[in-house]
Amino acid sequence: MAEMSIDEKVIIDLFNKSKGKLGIRRLKMAFERDRKRLINHKKVRRIKKAFNLVTVIRKKNKFRAIFKTGEESKVAANLVQRQFYPPKEGIILSTDMTELRYSFGQKAYLSAVKDLRTKEIVTYSLSPNPTIELAIGKLSEVLSRHPKSVRERIIIHSDQGGQYCSPQYLGVLENLNVTASMSRKGNCLDNAPIESFFGHFKDEAEYKHCRNFRELKNCVRTYMNYYNNERPQWGLERKTPAEAGVNNSLVS
Repeated sequence: MAEMSIDEKVIIDLFNKSKGKLGIRRLKMAFERDRKRLINHKKVRRIKKAFNLVTVIRKKNKFRAIFKTGEESKVAANLVQRQFYPPKEGIILSTDMTELRYSFGQKAYLSAVKDLRTKEIVTYSLSPNPTIELAIGKLSEVLSRHPKSVRERIIIHSDQGGQYCSPQYLGVLENLNVTASMSRKGNCLDNAPIESFFGHFKDEAEYKHCRNFRELKNCVRTYMNYYNNERPQWGLERKTPAEAGVNNSLVS
């Protein structure tokens, strides 16, 4: 059997380090960042096939296809209308929270806010309970550092969860001169960008083995840094969110 080439060794090593979670595009981006040179995606495909590198595929939600209609919110209109790339002068943020189950049947809740232009996680909060305070998190602190002229161009999109319909949450946005937008009821596709982020987080972060809340906080912090600063995205011209947002970022 012929000896493996350097490229084959690097691709196999990157694939194994990811625990089988990198597909052709992400392997190509990881290789080019690691080796500081280009590689053809067809070559990556050939290496994957030759060494039987089968990517772990995230399961599709079988219920998503039925989420086509739903009631508009009486609190805030659905201003985004699934137009997830903001106009030149606009800023759209997507927010939601998700449940994290970890060791010994413990549960925690992660709230995150994503900038749809740069794909950055602008801010996040973690709590043992899905409270209104978790939804608000550090949002006021982060956005208040920007001038009113910037905040007036921001739309923050959420679902119709009780936290986001609460007077406390809406009051924070009003005080910041930020506009609220809400998905139709029961329609997760209307807020797909943040749902997609949570899917990647649950696939890639090793949070399930955390033994306590402190370990979980450290795990979430590590992943957020990785996602913003180290994880290139094909849709960002193979840049990381931090690189894409270097001149247009709300991240402090």
